Amino acid sequence: MDYYVKRILLLFIGVFLTLGFASWKRNNDLKPARIMAQMFDSIKAIKTLRANISATERIDKTFLTAKSEIKLQTAPRRLYFINRQKKLEILYNQGELNNKALVKPHIFPYMTISLDPTGNLMRKNQHYTIHELGYEFIGKSMALTLSKDKDGLANMKYLGVHPKNGYNCYLLQYESKHYDYTEYTVQHHETASSIAVKLCVNDYLLRDINDLLNDFGYLKKGRKLKVPTLYCKKAVIYIDQQLMIPVSLSLYDDKGLFENYDYTGVEVNRPIHPEEFTRAYKGYRF
Repeated sequence: MDYYVKRILLLFIGVFLTLGFASWKRNNDLKPARIMAQMFDSIKAIKTLRANISATERIDKTFLTAKSEIKLQTAPRRLYFINRQKKLEILYNQGELNNKALVKPHIFPYMTISLDPTGNLMRKNQHYTIHELGYEFIGKSMALTLSKDKDGLANMKYLGVHPKNGYNCYLLQYESKHYDYTEYTVQHHETASSIAVKLCVNDYLLRDINDLLNDFGYLKKGRKLKVPTLYCKKAVIYIDQQLMIPVSLSLYDDKGLFENYDYTGVEVNRPIHPEEFTRAYKGYRF
């Protein structure tokens, strides 16, 4: 995963230096590139994060919504997650419990269990795993989109300053005419997720178009998959002027909106006591 992160950052730097300059020559405006560069720097500097997240995700033809609160430490990765409406709590500490997460579900038998964050039970009807919570994955996804689109930053428009979720934000919109689908042949020991990473495409979109929404195991070698050529067709991003990180993100494919995330109560780099990442912390119900 470290290699993958470095690869994405290098790709973005290349895109920024080449397509960013080309965009400036055509539009005489580097504002979208400057904002994106500042956003990447701000994401890279995040050590701890507290936030409330409102998520809307398309699952098949239905939109599911959820509200959650997270506490996150980026290195080593530690996470506390709670959905109060569903009375669901999750605690994850990198390197502990064989990298499984402690989960306190709201359904019978109401017992705390340890689960693989990438397994069927924790991923069912979810676009992402708990490993993608936070801003690092958002930054990588944006870099992927720009690096794969031959027009890159030329497709990113700055639409001014707008209020969103209680923040004054730079509004950016990305849209590409190059979004399409191609065919991919499954190789030995590949999953939908590993293929999505390999091809730098959106995991959910790959699953959706191939009827694999809740299939997280190995796929049959030789199977033909229909795969998006880009991470998304369109993105609408609100970036807070002070924090320089997104507080709202909406992604679209050729069918329309497929996911939206709104952030409130965002606190960056305020110390989180180590005890808050233990099951014994006061107020938790593990």
